[in-house]
Amino acid sequence: MKITIDGQTIEVEAGTTVLQAARMIGGDSVPPTMCYYSKLKDCGGKCRCCLVEISKGSERDPRPMPKLQPSCITAVQDGMEVKSASSPRALAARKAVTEFLLINHPLDCPVCDQAGECDLQDLTYKTKDFKSRFIENKVTTPTEDIGPYISLNKNRCIICYRCVRLADQLTNKRVHGVLGRGDHAQISTYIKNSIDNEFSGNMIDVCPVGALTDKTFRFQSRIWFNKKFNAHRDCPKCSGKVTLWMFGDHIQRVSARKDQWHEVEEFICNECRFDHKQVEDWTIEQPRKFDKRSVLNVNNYTHPTQKVQLNMDNLTLEGRASDREKISMAMITYDSRELAAIKKTKEE
Repeated sequence: MKITIDGQTIEVEAGTTVLQAARMIGGDSVPPTMCYYSKLKDCGGKCRCCLVEISKGSERDPRPMPKLQPSCITAVQDGMEVKSASSPRALAARKAVTEFLLINHPLDCPVCDQAGECDLQDLTYKTKDFKSRFIENKVTTPTEDIGPYISLNKNRCIICYRCVRLADQLTNKRVHGVLGRGDHAQISTYIKNSIDNEFSGNMIDVCPVGALTDKTFRFQSRIWFNKKFNAHRDCPKCSGKVTLWMFGDHIQRVSARKDQWHEVEEFICNECRFDHKQVEDWTIEQPRKFDKRSVLNVNNYTHPTQKVQLNMDNLTLEGRASDREKISMAMITYDSRELAAIKKTKEE
């Protein structure tokens, strides 16, 4: 079946969502996401960041859909026409959703470990002329210790359900979830249980904000100060394919590899993530490549550099003789006021 997004037509298989089709096209047509995660089942439809305008439902029913639709859970129909980046309604709605997400989210990017790889930070930056109208006090809650490796900052949590879905599908016993309803909803553990299983560290990778952070890396360094390398090791529990975040010869953090949509390619175990911080434990492959617009590309030397050649003659490089005389300090005489100031300085 065929779908047209922002004037670009693509042929997809039945069951494909509008978001997946947009990702096949790429570019500005791809809606932002905060809750959707392609590696997890039954994930999406919570944040409403990916709203699009469907101007034509299908060939059989060409009527437009009156309301904006979340692209992550809307299935493609043959002949569907969608407006994403070209829809003022969709852009205005995404801006409103961004403002809503930031109502209680603290603007503590300077001290947040997620700064530089935060999806909410990127979403806010891409929202042009953003200004919050919220003047009331933000809801604040204390930081909660939910396990030996993970720290939970509830102030930053946007209730995206990613960590809950991951715990349901990747571990055999989930001990945390969303407690409360409405504006009282919050992520927490049941009766002060501790999150401690072989794959709990992946909750850090799937979190789109800085709500779940790595205790072993907390406040150690900014990510753009680290050099990133793909590496692997023989691990009986997982694939062993990771990204090493190094400062000099020291491994400060180990994380799973992510694709261009900031989604984990293969989940890794806690042993690889937390217990192997020595360089000799890993086989380093090559520097990690990131999106060219990402701050993670700082200190990235994967692109070849060429020496710049200036095709200019000697006259251009040397300048005119009259200009050289103007800027020569030896040719400029002091006035009486400057001479008096120099004499006073020598006397002091």
